[in-house]
Amino acid sequence: MVAFSPTPRTLMGPGPSDVHPRILASMSKPTIGHLDPEFSRLMEDIKKQMRSVFLTENTYTLPLSAPGSAAMESAFVNLVEPGDKVVVCANGVFGMRMAENVRRIGGELVLVEDPWGEPVDPEKLREALKEHPDTKVVSMVHAETSTGVRSDVKELCKIAKSFGCLTIVDSVTGLGGVELQVDAWHIDVAYSGTQKCLSAPPGISLITFSEAAAEKVKSRNQPVQSWFLDLSLLMAYWDGDGGGRTYHHTAPVNAMYGLHEALAMLLEEGLESSWNRHARVHKELANGLFGLGLDFVVAEEHRLPQLNLIKCPDETDEASIRKRALEDFNLEIGSGLGVFAGRVWRIGLMGYSARKENVSLCISALKECLAG
Repeated sequence: MVAFSPTPRTLMGPGPSDVHPRILASMSKPTIGHLDPEFSRLMEDIKKQMRSVFLTENTYTLPLSAPGSAAMESAFVNLVEPGDKVVVCANGVFGMRMAENVRRIGGELVLVEDPWGEPVDPEKLREALKEHPDTKVVSMVHAETSTGVRSDVKELCKIAKSFGCLTIVDSVTGLGGVELQVDAWHIDVAYSGTQKCLSAPPGISLITFSEAAAEKVKSRNQPVQSWFLDLSLLMAYWDGDGGGRTYHHTAPVNAMYGLHEALAMLLEEGLESSWNRHARVHKELANGLFGLGLDFVVAEEHRLPQLNLIKCPDETDEASIRKRALEDFNLEIGSGLGVFAGRVWRIGLMGYSARKENVSLCISALKECLAG
């Protein structure tokens, strides 16, 4: 047996992104107990940082010891009971996963679909809610990782609220890369992950519940079907203001060190500065791709700067290009999903990966690989 030693890569796929050295260093600090008073202080710091990053005052804001998919499930199992009518806006893989959560819970699903590569149409949502005035929850994806599309969450939540609905927003790829304002946009539950624009390793997710969402959980007719993801049990562990924490699970202590450092770095840079950096580096990537004769799938006004869906040239084997980029340049770019499988590349510019030198490497690698 020998120690595993991975080849250093430049990660420019749909996630994970490159992890900043500061974050890796923070995770190498000595492990302490998950009920240690020092770790409790760290937990309080993380909650405060998360409120600042989500732009919210929500008390019920905490990290989950699981990836973003678990945060999605937590949002649905806490807010939705069997028989509840839920509108899911789907324009890609992760909208369809939201729909699957509703089905498995036993909710009554109303699916509002838009073509992959296009944003959610607010008027379709409005019409669906007119047809289904008894809807309790509306969910949507802010930054659809499968397509690189940004939907107008502010407008969608405004419509949902006008019909008295709670809102769930997936911003796994959005948080830190594009504007997200939980309180100002009247989002009841928003969630994200560490491995995208926060530039931390995968494995931790972030979630926030409004007071209205928390009241819905408290007034449920049935217990939350997931013990591990039950908000009330999680908050009993994460809320140290009431005189002590109740043991729930053994938190991944060193991963929480990394999350704390990632949030600190984002706040040091400033949210708007981070949004602007992602937009600026995206333009540099776009200019380089256009110079190679490549183009985007998504219309400019709806593109995510941090996740770019690029058309593969006709008669080109996209998988062989990705394989050569990895083998010859240690560069990872992503493949298409669903209707885009075999037709596109997904190029990520998330967090620490959103750097000029990464763009230069990517353009140079694609140029050589496409030349044959």
